[in-house]
Order: sequence, then structure tokens, then C-alpha cells
Amino acid sequence: MDTSALHNVPRNIGWIEVVCGCMFSGKTEELIRRMRRAEIAKQKVTIFKPRIDNRYSAEHIVSHSEQSLVSQVVDDASEILELAKDAQVVGIDEGQFFKLNLVDVCEKLATQGKRVIVAGLDQDYRGKPFEPMPQLLAVAEYITKTLAICVVCGNPADRTQRKTQQQDRVVVGAKDVYEARCRRCHQVPNE
Repeated sequence: MDTSALHNVPRNIGWIEVVCGCMFSGKTEELIRRMRRAEIAKQKVTIFKPRIDNRYSAEHIVSHSEQSLVSQVVDDASEILELAKDAQVVGIDEGQFFKLNLVDVCEKLATQGKRVIVAGLDQDYRGKPFEPMPQLLAVAEYITKTLAICVVCGNPADRTQRKTQQQDRVVVGAKDVYEARCRRCHQVPNE
């Protein structure tokens, strides 16, 4: 949800926005769009991504459609508190790659009066909630769920199909490893 379109946008307080969905649904693209709008409004912005996400760039968040913004790389969400102290708007990409302490960090930032925008997968490749995203959804003021297009049937897709046999929950990859699927076409792996 674009908070600029709301009549009751919070003033003089912070809040949390979560953009979630499956792979290839435009989550990072939406995060970039919101961060660029904040920059246009002359707000101080800073963007973070986890070190594990090195698919397209070491120092940028990059959407699958090749949009990008400079970001800071962190190993743990706790680093964000110090690095974002001067920011008014804090963007965090690939939230599912952080530990549960991301929720506490986002809560603290919002309590400090910052707008916090987190993008990430809400489900893993098995279709199960992908922590810490469900916990963030519970405390966020604004939630946007993005959908992709199922590569099998063309219906709206909200699942991520892993195309490899790897069974680790976290496997960083793009079109070489994953594709978007709808509920009907998603195949839960045998484990």
C-alpha cells in the first residue's frame, strides 16, 4: 500500500511497512519505488541488505527487473540501529534472510520516529511462513502483498517453487533456482 495515498498517514511518529510475496512478484521493485519517492521528498533515507544476498550486486539492492539503489550490507539486523541513526526512512531488503531480532530492530526504529520499510518472502519454498516475516507482518502498520504470474498456468502466483533438489531452507538464487507458482501448480517437495 502506498502510504502517500492514505488520508490518515501518521504524523510525527514512526511506523513499519512490510512488502511481502513470492519470488519475482516485485517486492524489491516496490521497496525501491518507495525509497525513491522519499528521496524526492528530501527525506534522509538509508537502505540495508543482508550480506548473504550477493546475487546481483555487493553494494546495491537490485530487483529482478534490474532497478537498483545503493545499500549498506550488514551481517546482523542489530547493526542497522547504529547505521540508521540519522535516517528518516529506513529500507530493508530480503528480510527473510535476517534472524528474528529484525523484528525488535524495526520496532525500535519505528519508536524512534522512523518510517521502516521491509521487503521479503513471506513463505519459503515449501509454502511455509518464512521467519521473521510473519512476526513483522503482525507488528506492521501497513502491509502490501505482491503477486507474481505462475509460470505453469498464468494465474496469480503467491508461492516460490524451488527447481533444485537442495533442502536447506535458505538457498540464494534467482531464475536458475526458483520460479513463481500459484497454489495449484506449486509442488511441495518430499522431505
